[in-house]
Amino acid sequence: MQVTETLNEGLKRGYAITVTAADLDAKVEEKLKEAQPTVEMKGFRKGKVPMALLRKQFGQRVMGEAMQEAIDGAMSKHLEESGDRPAAQPEMKMADPDWKEGDDVKVEVSYEKLPEIADTDFSAIKLERMVVKADEDSVKEALDNLAASPQAVTYEPKKTQAKKDDQVVLDFVGKVDGVAFEGGAAEDYPLVIGSNSFIPGFEDGLLKVKAGEEKDIEVTFPEDYQAENLAGKKAVFTCTIKEVKAPKAPALDDELAKKFGAEDLAGLKAQITERLEAEYTGASRAVAKRALLDALDAAVSFELPESLVTAEANQIAHQLWHEENPDVQGHDHPAIEATDEHKKLAERRVKLGLLLADIGQKAEVKVTDQEMTQAIMNQARQYPGQERQFFEFVQQNAQFRQQLQAPMFEDKVVDHIFEKAAVTDKEVSKDDLQAAVEKLEEE
Repeated sequence: MQVTETLNEGLKRGYAITVTAADLDAKVEEKLKEAQPTVEMKGFRKGKVPMALLRKQFGQRVMGEAMQEAIDGAMSKHLEESGDRPAAQPEMKMADPDWKEGDDVKVEVSYEKLPEIADTDFSAIKLERMVVKADEDSVKEALDNLAASPQAVTYEPKKTQAKKDDQVVLDFVGKVDGVAFEGGAAEDYPLVIGSNSFIPGFEDGLLKVKAGEEKDIEVTFPEDYQAENLAGKKAVFTCTIKEVKAPKAPALDDELAKKFGAEDLAGLKAQITERLEAEYTGASRAVAKRALLDALDAAVSFELPESLVTAEANQIAHQLWHEENPDVQGHDHPAIEATDEHKKLAERRVKLGLLLADIGQKAEVKVTDQEMTQAIMNQARQYPGQERQFFEFVQQNAQFRQQLQAPMFEDKVVDHIFEKAAVTDKEVSKDDLQAAVEKLEEE
């Protein structure tokens, strides 16, 4: 067996692998001898089938297996000796498409290897991390929002006409073409005007009603209504108004706190403060992470595998095209060409992806089984009642597990770099942090 280099240009590598006919025949003979003791054939006892007959019966199939094993073995040995790590699956093709048994096997192999990346001096990276404290005004604003939420608001009877945000308690019967339909009637139903919980037009029809009134409200069901027998049809709801109630915001006291699981108002304020500062910390980390990636992009340079950049640019172009054309769900559309802007973004993504992977490998950063399990459980909560099916899907889908693991690994590598970089905390206002986050979203 012989491996000869045919290309060495940047990260691109090419090799010619030759397996002689004699070596291949010897490997076929070896595999047939290994199988001979277990082979049964009419007219022969088990294990006594002549080699010539075995070769005639199974030679072609064994030849293919032997050829593949020989080439794979040569490739594995080469990668081990050279230290090359292919950026993608190496391309292999037969040099002689007219090959026949008895000829030497010649295979052409090509790939791009991953670049060697020099160690980065993280201490030379200087970053500012924004720190925001939850002030009294922010806590008060959050408390007011809780007090105005449906969970906290109570309603008191009023004698005046109903308006937006009032609650109307009513009986109603809906009819299409004069015939009542299933699910179209209720008694003592509490409906908040403006909640958009009924079909369009119904709640508007309750504006200015008063307790004791009866009113017919005409509406048209949406064309995409879930009940097909009602979709697009006109209906009349005969409504009897029992009560009209005005919303009453609760007092900011211990009773309100208990509605949200706290022992008292002080405890609720402490929970809100903790939650707000956790949100600020998350936003601050996102800003600092972008600054870190920008610094790494500027400080580190190495050759990028062209195949990875091209694939990433095409993916970016394809994704952005679909975002601009949301009506096209499938992939039956014209070819999408990556622009220079797409390629520039792809170069950054590939560069930082390879760099973070290299840093993580050298620092022996790992995503633990416990962390993966927690991430899977968090995802499973999004499918109530189908958790078991979700877990089975995850177990059978290695690509999905990788998609879960990748951002976790990246965050752990970023935290590793933060620990080594020169990071200075700077206390700022909530508005300053918000402006920094909005700037990220614009880029």
